Amino acid sequence: MKVKCDFCGQMIDEGQATCPNCGGVMPTANRVASDQPKTIEELKRWYTDHNLPPEEKTRFFIGKDIKAPKAFGIYQASDGNFVVYKNKSDGERVVRYKGVDEGYAVNELYQRLRSEIVNQKANIANNGNNRATKKSGKLTIGDIFLTIIALIFFSPLTQGVLLIVIALIFTMFDHSPSNGYYRYNGNDYYYQGSSWYSYDTAGDSWSYASNSDELDSIINDDTDDDYRYTDHQGSLFEDSTWYNTGSSYSSSDSYDSYDWDSGSSWGDSSWDSGSSWDSSYTDWDSGW
Repeated sequence: MKVKCDFCGQMIDEGQATCPNCGGVMPTANRVASDQPKTIEELKRWYTDHNLPPEEKTRFFIGKDIKAPKAFGIYQASDGNFVVYKNKSDGERVVRYKGVDEGYAVNELYQRLRSEIVNQKANIANNGNNRATKKSGKLTIGDIFLTIIALIFFSPLTQGVLLIVIALIFTMFDHSPSNGYYRYNGNDYYYQGSSWYSYDTAGDSWSYASNSDELDSIINDDTDDDYRYTDHQGSLFEDSTWYNTGSSYSSSDSYDSYDWDSGSSWGDSSWDSGSSWDSSYTDWDSGW
């Protein structure tokens, strides 16, 4: 069985520690961290331990030869070879690996699954930010400017009422609380960029607050001091993927850029976003 060297692109015999063409270390020689799954059964346990949705949702089938379109999978064939595959949206199968090295095969699907977790979380974060923007409904400086321009050009009474209109607009202007931690009904929240985030004590993680409308109606720049606090116990919002931009990942990021063994909420690949996996985000028509 020939495999492709990731460094020079040449095909070499499977199982070699280094590439004879460029000297690059092959994945089969140093493929995994100590706690990374090396067998199909270990990958199954890793999948379960990281709280991933059912395989029908993620479309990652471990230990199964699925013929249906839109599927990733790994299984051991009757001839003893391990097969890693992807079925595209039209049903065409792409075989990523077929050979006797179970660890190498498992690593191929494991890396693709980690990449897809990043993709799913990034899309959820982006969609959440879009929803938060639409939900806000608060006037911006741009809204005020356009309103003034419209009044000047289209209303014959603007010279007499302009100051009154501006005053009324500013009374309706953004009364958002300051960015920071808040406590309400015994729960911890963080306010940032017109969005509320809630802390989950069980998972020691942060996600979009489901009661954002209620928080908006209660906490504003006049009352935020009544709810602000500085004694949060648990993972800090500033260390979460939501901090500042809403997500520290984008769809263009590669999972190779991150330390997956760091122990962070994204580093351990746990599915703690609080939202459903949507396989329509997956690129089903690429080669892998």
